[in-house]
Amino acid sequence: MSGLFAPTRLPAARRCVLASLVVAFAALGPLPGRTASRPAVRAPAAMAVSSEDRATRAAVDALRKGGNAVDAAVAAAFVLAVTAPDAGNLGGGGFLLYRQPDGNVFALDFRETAPRALRPEQFLDGDGRPIAGSSLRGGLAVGVPGSVAGLFEAHRRWGSLAWRTLLAPAIDLAENGAVVSPHMARVFRRSGAVLLDEPASRAIFAANGELPREGDRLVQPDLASSLRRIAEQGRDGFYRGPTAEALERSVRAAGGPLDREDLSDYATVLRRPLEGSYRGYRVVSFPPPSSGGLALLQMLGMLERFDLSASGPGSSRTVHLLAEVERRVFADRSRWLGDPAFFPVPVEGLLDKEYLARRAGSIDPDRATPSSLLPPGEPPRPESEETLHFSVADPRGGAVALTTTLNAPFGCGRIAEGTGILLNNEVDDFALAPGVPNLWGLVGAEANRIEGGKRPLSSMTPTIVEAPGGGSRPALVLGSPGGAKIITSVLQVLLNVVDHGMPLQEAVDFPRFHHQWLPDVLRHERRAFSEDVRRALIARGHAVEESPLPLGNVNAIAIDDEGRWLGAADPRREGSARGF
Repeated sequence: MSGLFAPTRLPAARRCVLASLVVAFAALGPLPGRTASRPAVRAPAAMAVSSEDRATRAAVDALRKGGNAVDAAVAAAFVLAVTAPDAGNLGGGGFLLYRQPDGNVFALDFRETAPRALRPEQFLDGDGRPIAGSSLRGGLAVGVPGSVAGLFEAHRRWGSLAWRTLLAPAIDLAENGAVVSPHMARVFRRSGAVLLDEPASRAIFAANGELPREGDRLVQPDLASSLRRIAEQGRDGFYRGPTAEALERSVRAAGGPLDREDLSDYATVLRRPLEGSYRGYRVVSFPPPSSGGLALLQMLGMLERFDLSASGPGSSRTVHLLAEVERRVFADRSRWLGDPAFFPVPVEGLLDKEYLARRAGSIDPDRATPSSLLPPGEPPRPESEETLHFSVADPRGGAVALTTTLNAPFGCGRIAEGTGILLNNEVDDFALAPGVPNLWGLVGAEANRIEGGKRPLSSMTPTIVEAPGGGSRPALVLGSPGGAKIITSVLQVLLNVVDHGMPLQEAVDFPRFHHQWLPDVLRHERRAFSEDVRRALIARGHAVEESPLPLGNVNAIAIDDEGRWLGAADPRREGSARGF
């Protein structure tokens, strides 16, 4: 079994994509120190927090018109498809966690699926080795998009404002132009080469031979037309008719099997959220095919046995304990998690208190456990179960945590001609072969192998936390982009609030670190560790490495002592928090 999980060097295509990510995020400048970058925004009635201010404004406008958190989330998501094309999307997918004002929580899965005719052998050469770049570029990389279906279904179930009203801000920005922000200019400069290789993408983003710069007005008339069809026809405006025909034509021209039947048959899934507790708080997160919610609850279940408040944030003991817990949970992820419709994910076993106690009990307080000596655990089995995140809260206590993605920046870089819609490369989130890492360095096995109609495993972790004793408003609404770092970013912000008593903005700003089992490296942001903490971690046996990338981008909402909403946008991007 050990051969399944041997570290494997990233293929050249993945190294190229990761290099563009490194350069893009390294340009963001110094990370925040150990105090809040700014005060959290306070508002008595409603709050929206996202990584792009025009999306935040669209959400708040929907709330001011009497809409609820779902209306606001839908409006923001469509705006992000225009203003943040590296991750905001119509051609990707995501997860939406909705808390109703009565406290009931629903999980809507609109993750991409593998086209019916997609097969694992299409990604392997004659020797059974993955073909470099096959899951990142070209038609084979594209999963059946779920974003439009998910937003439409959320609105159908829970929305209150008119559907066309919610798409109007996005249509206006696409048709009349959206000014390119400093952050997007950096992303275009550092990661936009993928767009130049595709004629339809180049025609929109580099018609004059140059990618957009800060202050340029990016006009996207084809995208405006696609949005208008969706506004007028609902999901059929995307999954049938001219848009569907263009999506099929573009993917098949690039060698992929996606067809109109894949599109018309796409279905969202309403799932039962995962629930757990941590120090009296109720923690609600997303179930498989997200690995994030299950991993978060596993980590909290192990960490509850340790007094983190006594050791304090950023201390070598706290960092060591978190890294060892993260290591064990990512090992479990590699073997046991996948789409529950195709693989019996042992959810109850992985959250079993005795199992978590055994996993936590194997942590040496003074030494790191080498990942090569730490296989996935054996949970009890039941007898015969680039990304953006934003958070919204409405005056009635409803809240949405929504994470959406194309996978890599700009997905596979290909626009379906005539639509303005960038296509995802989510097929890379499957395990192409046992032990072969994906773009984010994550390995997998049988549970996450490619199968037609299957949803790839995700790290997206939209989460809602309720205070002990409950209440009319949730205590915390949060999530993050960042591949594998999503899970540990959400965990650390939650711990900063609950265990370390940090104000919300400071909890979001606080430097982060990350361990994912393989590679066996403890990565950290600049200034996350003092020199004595760094030396102590190395002495414990950790391979410590500074990350050139910020880790995650958490946009969070909480409540203050007077019951008002607090909004904290992560300074790692140019986000904003707004309320009234």
